Amino acid sequence: MNHYQRRDKEHPKISWLINKTSQDWLKLAISNPVEILLDHAHCERKAAGVAIQLMFRYDSEPGLSEVLSPLAREELEHFEKVLSILQTRGGKLQKLAPPPYGSVLAKNIRKEEPSRMLDSFLVAGFIEARSYERMLLLSLHSPDHELRELYAYLLKSEARHFGIYGKLAYERFDRSIVLTRIKQLAKVESDALVEMHHEPRMHS
Repeated sequence: MNHYQRRDKEHPKISWLINKTSQDWLKLAISNPVEILLDHAHCERKAAGVAIQLMFRYDSEPGLSEVLSPLAREELEHFEKVLSILQTRGGKLQKLAPPPYGSVLAKNIRKEEPSRMLDSFLVAGFIEARSYERMLLLSLHSPDHELRELYAYLLKSEARHFGIYGKLAYERFDRSIVLTRIKQLAKVESDALVEMHHEPRMHS
């Protein structure tokens, strides 16, 4: 399956997402750059944790650790890069109340195997997909040159990580099963963003 619908040669549109981020979110994010950076740092660290967790949960799954180990390292490198920029702007790593987005998606991961494995890959993919879409917006519209450069730098990795999780699913499950579950989770993901979280977050 081609995960990307070509918007232009440089910035593909990821086909899993069924709704676009609102202008209200973009305005909120641009108006609160330090808080967005802090939340982004937490997101990168969580993404590394998800990859590591999957490596341990499915430690005997052929080919999984070989793919997820470098992904986790890259997520931690991004965490460090975002944290460094945050600190130069007077911010620091601290607790931040998350929006409901991640927990809503996590609640839709089924408990029984192998459905749990499939859903875990797809939910991680959806989060990477939405991150890509929002970083693209910030790379194009942020008035801050350094932040535009940061988000533009991270775009290829976000798209690649999305592709990795999609590939892991398609390599292990029947195509029709994957497509059906993508459609179901796309509705969940979209509904999780219908009412925008009142605080600036990457997934508010």
